[in-house]
Formats: sequence, structure tokens, C-alpha cells
Amino acid sequence: MITDCHIHIHPPDLVLKPGAQALMESSSEYERMRQFARSPASFLEYLDSIEVDRAVLIGSVSPEVIGIDSSINGFYAEYARADPRRLIPCGGLHPRHARNFMAELDDFLRLGIRVIKIHPPHQLFYPNDYLNGLTELELLYRAAEANGIPVMFHTGTSIFPGARNRYGDPMYIDDVAVDFPHLKIVMAHGGRPLWMDTAFFLLRRHANIYLDISSIPPRQLLNWFPRLEEIAHKTMFGSDWPGPGGVDIRRNIDAIRALPLSEAAKEHIFGKTALTIWPE
Repeated sequence: MITDCHIHIHPPDLVLKPGAQALMESSSEYERMRQFARSPASFLEYLDSIEVDRAVLIGSVSPEVIGIDSSINGFYAEYARADPRRLIPCGGLHPRHARNFMAELDDFLRLGIRVIKIHPPHQLFYPNDYLNGLTELELLYRAAEANGIPVMFHTGTSIFPGARNRYGDPMYIDDVAVDFPHLKIVMAHGGRPLWMDTAFFLLRRHANIYLDISSIPPRQLLNWFPRLEEIAHKTMFGSDWPGPGGVDIRRNIDAIRALPLSEAAKEHIFGKTALTIWPE
């Protein structure tokens, strides 16, 4: 059983900021993504065709850089109802853009979202900025911890216009892991292409931190994480589909299957680790 823990499907008629829209449209898979956004049934058929059993549908709120507000949360919650076992909705809130944060947080929790996405380079704050007065961020983490909702952080750089890459350093997640020890934390992209050693350290340092290898080219995976076998039980496959430039999920699956890793490690990466975070 394969779980892709990082797939982007957004509302088909969503209008992004011009630079972000142009970058997304550069993907050869963008129009197919829009078609799937209109039909969960067709998306599930596609997953069947590439041997993917479950998919985490990633949405993050980033009004300044991408042009997405918290209204997307309802889309993901409704879309996943087509097959709640196979489709895992992700969403979020922006601590600085909620008119009434506690009311929006209550509404968000009622939707049944199963993972919160924080994208520091697009949301323009550090993961630990609750220590610097962004109290809404602490409220979000506490709610996630209390309700058993994992938090996924984008780590590493972003090429979207307006992104500020200093926020992508995963070391700031260290404070989050210390202050919220029962919060399951996923580091998306493993800090690529600058901070892979930091990501590896945090994975070994904290029991509640996991790795998502989406957008890491399979041919680079063991160069960037040469001790991947040691952390396979905390590692998850993700594609970042459709991705700027286009991503072939099945090709990535086959490439990772061909890596010189033990079968036990591959089983964790493709599905077993994800089951510990999102049980069926």
C-alpha cells in the first residue's frame, strides 16, 4: 500500500497571484489537476492506475505570496468526503490574517481536517514565532496537539515570486518540537536543497518529527540523506504533484523502488510510516 503524503489539488477556479499562477501553469500536469479538482472519482481512478492507495491533499493559506485564503479549507474537507479512507484533507489558518482567530479555529476544527500545513517562506513567519509575540501560532499548535492533528511544515527553499527563503530553515522547528512534545510534526521536503543535514539532525533528535521526501529527486535522495535507512521508519513518500515543471508520480515511485534500500525501509517509506500518522 502506497501513500502519497504531498499532492496539490486546489479549487479548479481558484485565481492565484499572477506570478504564482504562471509558475503553476508551467506544470505539464496543471490542467489534469484542475480536471481532478472537479471530480474526486476521476482522481481516485488515477490513483488506482499508479498504485497509490491514499493521498494527502495539501492546502496552505498564503495570501501575500500565493493569493490563497482560509476559504480553501471547506474545499478540501468536502473533496475528501468522496472517500475519507483514501483522501486525507490538509488545510490551515494564517495567524496574522484571521479577523477572529479563535472563531476561525473552532470552524476549522469542525471541518475534520487531518493535517495543518505551515509554509514559512510563503506565510512569512518562522515556525517558532509564537516566542516573538505571534500568540495565534501557539494557539494553533496547542489545538493541533490536543486534537491529534499533525502539522506539516514546508522546509527548504521556494521559487515562487515573493517567497522569502530565510524562513525555510528547519532549525526553527526545534523549538516547536520541544514546546509541543505530543504534536506530530512533518518536515516536508527535508530542507532541500540547503538544510538536509539540519533536517536529519532534527529527525534523530525528536521522536515527534517525521520526514516527507516530496520534491526531492529520487536520484538525489541518498546523496542528500545517505543514512536514510536509519530514519526510514520516520520517512514518507510524497510527490509534490503537479509541481512547477510537472511531476510523474509513478516514475518517482519506480525510481525509489530501485534505490539500494532494504525492503523493510521501502515499506516504511511507501506506507507504514504514514499509517502511524494517519491511521485508517
